[in-house]
Amino acid sequence: MFLENTVNQKEQFGWIEVICGSMFSGKTEELIRRLKRAKFARQKVEIFKPSVDNRYDNDKVISHDSNEIRSTSVPAAADIPKLADGCDVIGIDEAQFFDDEIVKVCNDLANQGMRVIVAGLDMDFKGNPFGPMPALMATAEYVTKVHAVCTRTGNLANYSYRISESDDLVLLGETEDYEPLSRAAFYKALLREKVRTMEVKDPEQIPSKNQTQ
Repeated sequence: MFLENTVNQKEQFGWIEVICGSMFSGKTEELIRRLKRAKFARQKVEIFKPSVDNRYDNDKVISHDSNEIRSTSVPAAADIPKLADGCDVIGIDEAQFFDDEIVKVCNDLANQGMRVIVAGLDMDFKGNPFGPMPALMATAEYVTKVHAVCTRTGNLANYSYRISESDDLVLLGETEDYEPLSRAAFYKALLREKVRTMEVKDPEQIPSKNQTQ
């Protein structure tokens, strides 16, 4: 599926691989798997993540299954090229938290001959495209969408439903904050939430037709 040995060896360009999906779908697990395989092949690998993601460890990318690989935290996408010189493979986790510059950075690195593997959430907790992920998916040679299992139906899940009260777009969390839902379960949950927060007026305070005439 992934052309790790190009047919035309004279072409020095690299490529971009995007791994996307909901929370608990195995995005980071797949990213780590590909990067460890590249390391086993004695390729020079560097892994980056946004400094805002400090849930587990500042110097490691760690999956929900506790699989891990050493990484470098950076505050902005523009810092990545400074630390990626001479690499064969670049890994980037939680790409949705980077600024839009990450799209140019990834394409520039690929144009220099590097294999760039990016993992991130493709949708936010409201079901909208998340940050720079749509542009990364559009410019990538390979896009892999992984799925979690819906906690309510058992079907494939591709939505990250927020069960905590926060309305912040960026909220780092685990099972106490999010649950993966299928399309049907997600929209049923949104509907219930809308009904729950709907403002209902007291019938006695609603003016009658005679009062309004």
